[in-house]
Amino acid sequence: MHFDLTDLRLYLNILDTGNITAGAARSHLSLAAASARIRTMEASMGIEFLQRGRRGVTPTPAGKALAQHARTLLQQAERMQQDLAEYANGVKGQIRLLCNTTAITEYLPELLADFLRDHPNLDIDLQEMPSSRITHALRQGAADLGIVSDAVDTDDLQTVPFRDDPLVLIVPGDHPQANAASLSFADSLHYDYVGLNANSALAVYLEEQALHVGSRMQIRIRAEGFDGVMRMVARGAGLAIVPLAAVERGSGKQPFTSLVLQEPWAQRKLLICARDFATLPGYAKALLHALTLP
Repeated sequence: MHFDLTDLRLYLNILDTGNITAGAARSHLSLAAASARIRTMEASMGIEFLQRGRRGVTPTPAGKALAQHARTLLQQAERMQQDLAEYANGVKGQIRLLCNTTAITEYLPELLADFLRDHPNLDIDLQEMPSSRITHALRQGAADLGIVSDAVDTDDLQTVPFRDDPLVLIVPGDHPQANAASLSFADSLHYDYVGLNANSALAVYLEEQALHVGSRMQIRIRAEGFDGVMRMVARGAGLAIVPLAAVERGSGKQPFTSLVLQEPWAQRKLLICARDFATLPGYAKALLHALTLP
């Protein structure tokens, strides 16, 4: 068996993205080089680690076992690297942080920038995912820390509060519901929506909520961020659901109306979570401390 750390990182990136092309891009390898590495790994053991299909790849039973060992080995390598960093200038550690849409766009940019400025030997691998996928990744040891909505199951993870993060419904000023005090999500689904990118964590979450009430969101157009969504709603393109923090961050009087959503899932809180805070490497504990400062 001749696997190196690049092989293992590539393999995990392929599993995380669901296909070899995206895994190669995340690993900064060409598709040909990535494919050759995977074939060599499989040939060296005489078994297949990946099942190839039209929609991507999935791990075989042997591939699942490899993934568990690969995550453990890479975590140990990163911790060793961080422990030795104080003895060698320029050696860097990396923290893998998974977050939902609101955490990344509304709360983290300044916090993470300040942390990186104060810790020049650290990098952060920041990725956006739906909260349910984040908790799964943490249980699998695929990340150091996650920031999730309190609507997901975190019973077997350790958590600390991060931010209150209520969602609100915004409607154009001349909309028939603009003067209502609140509106149920189910009733709002009778109207057209402006949505976020379909792959964003919040877009996935809202689609799931619509399915729970037996309906679908009628998306007329999608925007890349909350600012674009709010500007389109203000011009009458449709309704949208955005974090209250995004509305409050907007400068000046917005030509739309914010309505309270009646559903408990909209009155959400964000939590920082990990498998075990006590066993985090020192650099991840430093980030945890920075994120929980008042």
